[in-house]
Amino acid sequence: MLLLLRHGEASANAEGRLLGRTDSPLTEHGRSQVAALARSLPTGVVRVLSSPLRRAVDTAAGLGTGLPVEVDERWGEIDYGEHEGKALGAVPAEVWARWRADPDYPPEGGESLSALGRRVRRACEELLGDPAADARQRDRHVVVVSHVSPIKAAVAWALGAGDAMAWRLHLSTGSLTGIGWEPGGPVLHVYNDVPPTATGLAGPAPG
Repeated sequence: MLLLLRHGEASANAEGRLLGRTDSPLTEHGRSQVAALARSLPTGVVRVLSSPLRRAVDTAAGLGTGLPVEVDERWGEIDYGEHEGKALGAVPAEVWARWRADPDYPPEGGESLSALGRRVRRACEELLGDPAADARQRDRHVVVVSHVSPIKAAVAWALGAGDAMAWRLHLSTGSLTGIGWEPGGPVLHVYNDVPPTATGLAGPAPG
């Protein structure tokens, strides 16, 4: 099973800003979410991979699996280009409209949804590998700590949907998504599962 974890809440998430390639530290709530994710992981985790961004690496390190954290650039967040770090309400309405209408649209200096989708699909195919091998190792899990956009792209891949599907999905910080591999291909087992934290259920965080 491929277990995709969205990192704990980072400070820019809490501030309601677009958070792409910028590093932003985990908040206290984010660290609580990491602890909750660690408690929710099944036995049989054999690898832990992470986006290179600090909030993801810190989340992966906090899971306490005892395994080394392998950094894979393909699981990094989408690049928002000139809109990086802006408050959500400060992004012009016409930009949001173009993003939604055209998966190939990259903001100035940024990355398109379709480009993100291509790199994530390659990563997923490599990790899930041979269906026959997976059938012999159903209790072995690979954890990937990533971000909202790459995880949505992985879900779209599993469901055979286009990149624009991302706009119809909500994904919380500190959440777990699981994708398995059956004889017919990838299968979505769980989506946006948010384990309870010490302070209650984690709420949504933008970016």
